Amino acid sequence: MMHTTNGSISKLGWKSALDITCILLALPIWLPLMILLMIVTRLASPGPVFYRQKRVGLGGRPFLIWKFRTMKVSAETQTHEHYFHELMAGDRPMTKLDTYGDPRLAPFGRFLRASGLDELPQIFNVLCGEMSLVGPRPCTPNEFAHYEPWQRERENGLPGLTEYWQVNGKNKTTFNEMIRMDLFYLENRSILLDLKIMLKTGAVIAGQLLESQRGHNAMGANCAKPESGSIPTSVPGTAIRMGLENNLPIKTAFENKWNAIDTRVNE
Repeated sequence: MMHTTNGSISKLGWKSALDITCILLALPIWLPLMILLMIVTRLASPGPVFYRQKRVGLGGRPFLIWKFRTMKVSAETQTHEHYFHELMAGDRPMTKLDTYGDPRLAPFGRFLRASGLDELPQIFNVLCGEMSLVGPRPCTPNEFAHYEPWQRERENGLPGLTEYWQVNGKNKTTFNEMIRMDLFYLENRSILLDLKIMLKTGAVIAGQLLESQRGHNAMGANCAKPESGSIPTSVPGTAIRMGLENNLPIKTAFENKWNAIDTRVNE
């Protein structure tokens, strides 16, 4: 399909060509890495190496994504679903639930999530035409059911492995800011913009790993020296949710980005 506006679905031919070209050029890097991660995941935790989950794709159509399994086999998912609903409803940064530790994670799972390498198998979703290398991250059907009509417009393009939001604030932005960035990207897609996002993703991942390590160290320090009256960290998600409720909304420079589209794309 050709790219159109006003909420219509679009699928660009150049994106498929760019995706396949980049995947083939990077084959000597991602294929050995994927094999190594398969071995590590198998040795680190009993259970399947891969995890498949239903997500919402182009035009609201469901599909199954591939991921490296990062959770223990018996882990529950209600905590994450409840936490994300709070983020959707509130005006606060989308800090990941596992940033400061999550007992549901399998060994090596925290590293995979912080680095984004758990998403690497979605290269096969890209090759199947269900995803693109760059595009709004695919949401779950449960999340999609709570979207407002204007928010559903983010599904008018192929979901991606990385995206504009991911390299422009990510966990420091609110849910609605993420949606607006997704819509901004869909209205301004180009080969140049996709290449810029891909190149910037590596630096962002390095920052995420550093942030994750700091959070892990802070969590360890809190567990080693509990203060009087502190919240028990053994209760999954409780300390995180209660701490975030006291955060002030973070003001970002997104409004400037939104009002300077031509400058942002052509720089």
